[in-house]
Amino acid sequence: MFDPRLLRAFAAIVDAGSFTLAAERLHMTQSTISQQLARLEEAVGLMLVDRAARPVGPTAAGERLLGYANRILALQEEAKSALGDPAGTVAIRIGVPEDIVSAAMASAFGDFARRRREIQLDVTAGLSRDLAGRYRAGELDIVIVKEAEAGPDCRATFPESMAWFESAGAQAERLNLLPLVAFPPGGLYREAMFERIERERLRWYIAFSGSILHNVLVAVEAGLGLSLLPRNATAGYRVRQYAPFGMEPPMVVSIYARESAGIVPDLVERMGAILADRCAPGHARARGTALFGQPRDTLSG
Repeated sequence: MFDPRLLRAFAAIVDAGSFTLAAERLHMTQSTISQQLARLEEAVGLMLVDRAARPVGPTAAGERLLGYANRILALQEEAKSALGDPAGTVAIRIGVPEDIVSAAMASAFGDFARRRREIQLDVTAGLSRDLAGRYRAGELDIVIVKEAEAGPDCRATFPESMAWFESAGAQAERLNLLPLVAFPPGGLYREAMFERIERERLRWYIAFSGSILHNVLVAVEAGLGLSLLPRNATAGYRVRQYAPFGMEPPMVVSIYARESAGIVPDLVERMGAILADRCAPGHARARGTALFGQPRDTLSG
């Protein structure tokens, strides 16, 4: 089944005879419309547009598909008109690290969807590196990622203060074999932990591995080991900074979006305001805050 968005991009390019003009007509960037055409060509296994021609025109395969594309798009518009309700006709795909999906962020999504009934929000939570890869592949329209350094195309970026933590009841002693409380492989925090330990030439072992931030903090609180964590996440837990390691360089929380016009910037601005509040100095999330009846702090990185 063909994605109507990809067919619309293809038809617009052929009709305009130009990637730039087609992107303007569809209120998207030239790189986005190029990616959508590439995804359609990958799906059919054929080149559909002669990019070397001036003006740009369809290939022989593109000419065969164009009639079907126009009919599919016309049927879609006809069905939309017949139903008389535009709700859910425009999809916005969003990727967010799971511990960023706070009550405030979820409320922003809900408010936006209620105000713009034509929008269908498709929100995916996961690891930053997985989300970043999906965004670069064109599978997501907006993404929030945690990273060591923000990319030049980010819409906004906010520092996330990091530090090592141990149990508040831990004995103040230098251990020869450091027990660590870690996230699963692939998370930024885990890799940063190992880099510091190796730099210090210390011996270590994984005493506890957990995919949920709350579980990691409880393990540190219980004295199972040390962990590298966002400072704002530790409020309400009986933990303290591990003095021998001092401070760690901050990571950043960045937001990326493909579209610079239309309805997307409004949502991006709202998401950015929530991130700014979350990363503000002195901001701390209280222990036990819940979303939809479940523990709020989840997989990080």
